[in-house]
Amino acid sequence: MYKIYINGTPLFLAATEEAGGTPSSRPEAMAAPYHGNPRMLLNYIDMLEKNPRFGSLTLYCDDPEQLFRDFASLFRIIEAAGGMVFNPEGKVLLIYRLGYWDLPKGKIEKGESREAAALREVEEETGLSGLALGPYIGLTYHTYHDRKNRRVLKRTFWYRMQASQTELKPQAEEDIEHAEWVDARSFLASSPELYGNIRDLLLEEVKEKPGAGEAS
Repeated sequence: MYKIYINGTPLFLAATEEAGGTPSSRPEAMAAPYHGNPRMLLNYIDMLEKNPRFGSLTLYCDDPEQLFRDFASLFRIIEAAGGMVFNPEGKVLLIYRLGYWDLPKGKIEKGESREAAALREVEEETGLSGLALGPYIGLTYHTYHDRKNRRVLKRTFWYRMQASQTELKPQAEEDIEHAEWVDARSFLASSPELYGNIRDLLLEEVKEKPGAGEAS
């Protein structure tokens, strides 16, 4: 099953047998079968881009991999990488940009590995250095329109990292207003303005680490 955020709403691309098990925090959830016509997908994309009231939308068929390929064919694909960084106290690093909390990330450059891109972007956006790269922790998808109004599907690869340095210098030229070390559980409980895919990553961290996100 694929989970793609469009204008804050999760779109699930699922196998037929999975269609009844897609979670949503809001009651306004919809589901519809996919019959193999990629142009039909544009109607759903337009709907989610223009109307954020839906809790979720699930599109399902017997071949979800083909469904995802059809969906992706309607977008310009950008690959990015980023990090969930922990300090020695087990707090996670978050940045605040354009009204939302986020994790540091950025576009993978040509010829660059995902791991190298993740480290570089975290260092550039936060001013940290000497980060220890940990395991790969997940893949997220979200869409947006670029400056030429083209639809973009961003695929972001996430890695766990450990920082020994804790002084932060947010990258102002990337519109980062400030950066902060937070306790993941307490932060989520405060109902912050947070992108859905970032919330998913933090919730997974809290679920796996009942002790409020302690670093390993």
